[in-house]
Parts: sequence; structure tokens; C-alpha cells
Amino acid sequence: MLAICLAMLETEGDRRQFTRLYEAYEKKIYAVALRILGDQPRAEDAAQQTWLQLLRSWERVSALPWEETEGYLVTAAKNCALDILRSEGRTTAFPEDWDPPAREERQDEYDYLVSLIRALPEAYRRVLELKCVEERTNKEIARRLGLKETTVAVRVLRGRNMLKERLEKEGYTYAAV
Repeated sequence: MLAICLAMLETEGDRRQFTRLYEAYEKKIYAVALRILGDQPRAEDAAQQTWLQLLRSWERVSALPWEETEGYLVTAAKNCALDILRSEGRTTAFPEDWDPPAREERQDEYDYLVSLIRALPEAYRRVLELKCVEERTNKEIARRLGLKETTVAVRVLRGRNMLKERLEKEGYTYAAV
């Protein structure tokens, strides 16, 4: 796969940068796809589609700071895996009487939660953005922000408690943040 992708890039600098990304994130991209799809052949397909998606967006992605490319790639891998599930007509097993909220309602709630996170004090805001929005692990957050992992865990807990209080004040029932 790497050789095919490299052949599609024009400059040696782009090929070096792509190779560095590929070597750094190849296993993670595959793991994300495997977790969603549950089997090796489809996970490999999703991983290949992720790298091809990266090439289609290369001009924009290559300009991202290194620390932001992982989030882009993980999101792209999730989306490719979910696209495969959708194309196969597979759905998550929900009870037949389950009535999902409208897409707009879910998006509104997500946007509202993100706005609450952004209104938190800086120390908690950045940690919760990385945890809840970008779905990073405490270890990744600690490394990215130069904090101890225990500090990140405490800030996640306190930040979630702040969100819980704000949501409860506005009449929302707290399930999980």
C-alpha cells in the first residue's frame, strides 16, 4: 500500500512526510478499523481507504502540525469503517422499539455540549476537548499538553463534574459526559 501511495505524490518531501505518517500510524489506523468492523479483511479495506482519503486531502493534511494529524487520521479511519458498514447494510443491533432522536437533535445536543466545554476554565477546557471531542486517551492528552497522566485524570473528572452541574442546572439528566 505504501508504494502505491508514494507513487501518487509529486515531490520527494511529500513522499518523506507521507512515509513518516504511514510508519507512525499504520497500526493505529488498522486497529481503529478492526475495532469497528470486527474482522481483518474489512479492517484492511478501511485502512487502505483511509490512506487514499489522506492522499485526496494531502494538500490540506500536509499543512497540519504533526500533533494534529493523528486526530485527522483516526477520524478518517472511523469514517471509512463506518462507510463500509453502511455500504453493507449492517446496522448496530438495537431493540426494534428503539426510537432514536432526530439527527438534528443529536447534533444540537452535541454542539451544546461542545459549547459548554469551551466555556470551562482553560485548564479543564483543553483537557475535555481532547478527551470528549477528539476521543484521546489520558496518556495522549498528557503527552500533548506536557502534563502528568494523573493531572489529566483529575482534570477530566473535575471538568466532567462541572459539566454535570451545568447540565443539571438547565434541567438535563446526567447520563455520561
